[in-house]
Amino acid sequence: MASITIQLSKDRLERLETLAAKFNLRVQDLVRVTVEELLDHPDEEIIRAREHVIQKNRELYRRLS
Repeated sequence: MASITIQLSKDRLERLETLAAKFNLRVQDLVRVTVEELLDHPDEEIIRAREHVIQKNRELYRRLS
Protein backbone atom coordinates (compact mmCIF):
# COMPACT_ATOMS: atom_id res chain seq x y z
CA MET A 1 0.00 0.00 0.00
CA ALA A 2 1.29 3.47 -0.88
CA SER A 3 1.32 6.45 1.45
CA ILE A 4 1.20 10.23 1.04
CA THR A 5 2.14 13.19 3.21
CA ILE A 6 0.11 16.40 3.32
CA GLN A 7 0.71 19.77 4.91
CA LEU A 8 -2.04 21.20 7.14
CA SER A 9 -2.18 24.31 9.25
CA LYS A 10 -2.19 23.75 13.00
CA ASP A 11 -5.83 24.87 13.12
CA ARG A 12 -6.88 22.41 10.43
CA LEU A 13 -5.00 19.57 12.08
CA GLU A 14 -6.70 20.31 15.40
CA ARG A 15 -10.10 20.32 13.69
CA LEU A 16 -9.26 17.02 12.01
CA GLU A 17 -8.15 15.51 15.33
CA THR A 18 -11.40 16.64 16.96
CA LEU A 19 -13.44 15.12 14.15
CA ALA A 20 -11.50 11.85 14.28
CA ALA A 21 -12.01 11.65 18.05
CA LYS A 22 -15.73 12.16 17.57
CA PHE A 23 -15.79 8.98 15.45
CA ASN A 24 -13.29 7.18 17.68
CA LEU A 25 -10.79 6.94 14.81
CA ARG A 26 -7.15 7.79 14.32
CA VAL A 27 -6.65 10.85 12.11
CA GLN A 28 -5.00 8.80 9.38
CA ASP A 29 -7.90 6.34 9.37
CA LEU A 30 -10.47 9.12 9.08
CA VAL A 31 -8.56 10.67 6.18
CA ARG A 32 -8.13 7.30 4.43
CA VAL A 33 -11.82 6.39 4.78
CA THR A 34 -12.86 9.83 3.56
CA VAL A 35 -10.61 9.66 0.50
CA GLU A 36 -11.77 6.13 -0.29
CA GLU A 37 -15.40 7.24 -0.06
CA LEU A 38 -14.72 10.17 -2.37
CA LEU A 39 -13.03 7.91 -4.92
CA ASP A 40 -15.70 5.21 -4.70
CA HIS A 41 -18.63 7.63 -5.06
CA PRO A 42 -17.89 10.33 -7.64
CA ASP A 43 -19.61 13.68 -7.29
CA GLU A 44 -23.17 13.50 -8.62
CA GLU A 45 -22.74 16.80 -10.52
CA ILE A 46 -19.84 15.33 -12.50
CA ILE A 47 -21.90 12.25 -13.30
CA ARG A 48 -24.82 14.40 -14.50
CA ALA A 49 -22.50 16.52 -16.67
CA ARG A 50 -20.96 13.40 -18.19
CA GLU A 51 -24.40 11.97 -18.97
CA HIS A 52 -25.49 15.28 -20.52
CA VAL A 53 -22.48 15.30 -22.86
CA ILE A 54 -23.05 11.67 -23.81
CA GLN A 55 -26.74 12.30 -24.57
CA LYS A 56 -25.97 15.52 -26.47
CA ASN A 57 -23.40 13.79 -28.68
CA ARG A 58 -25.00 10.34 -28.93
CA GLU A 59 -25.57 10.55 -32.70
CA LEU A 60 -22.02 11.76 -33.32
CA TYR A 61 -20.61 8.91 -31.22
CA ARG A 62 -22.79 6.44 -33.13
CA ARG A 63 -21.51 7.68 -36.51
CA LEU A 64 -17.90 7.61 -35.33
CA SER A 65 -18.06 4.03 -34.08
